[in-house]
Amino acid sequence: MDLTMDEFEKLVVEELDLLPDEVVDGLENLVFVVEDRPEDGSLDLLGVYEGYDLFERANYGYGQLPDRIVLFREPLLAICEDEAQLRHEIHVTLVHEIAHYYGIDDEHLHELGWA
Repeated sequence: MDLTMDEFEKLVVEELDLLPDEVVDGLENLVFVVEDRPEDGSLDLLGVYEGYDLFERANYGYGQLPDRIVLFREPLLAICEDEAQLRHEIHVTLVHEIAHYYGIDDEHLHELGWA
């Protein structure tokens, strides 16, 4: 698949809008970003949460720069054959990274079927 950055970002926004209110209503001091690839240039990482989860935030306060959830366009496009599959992978990646914001680690996500 091949989408421009603008087309890809539009899909990300659409998938964010489809997430249940109970998932997104508690998000504070958090921005969503799309980048082409991770810093190492690999295609292995679909997304990443950068920041302090809710449990850690109590120790740092709200004067900090916003945490970030980054989705990587090229790795996501590389694993998808059509828009339906891409939307699904964007959705799963968003849920996975938002779970990290809430303090859910990869092991628990795996148990829940989201890793």
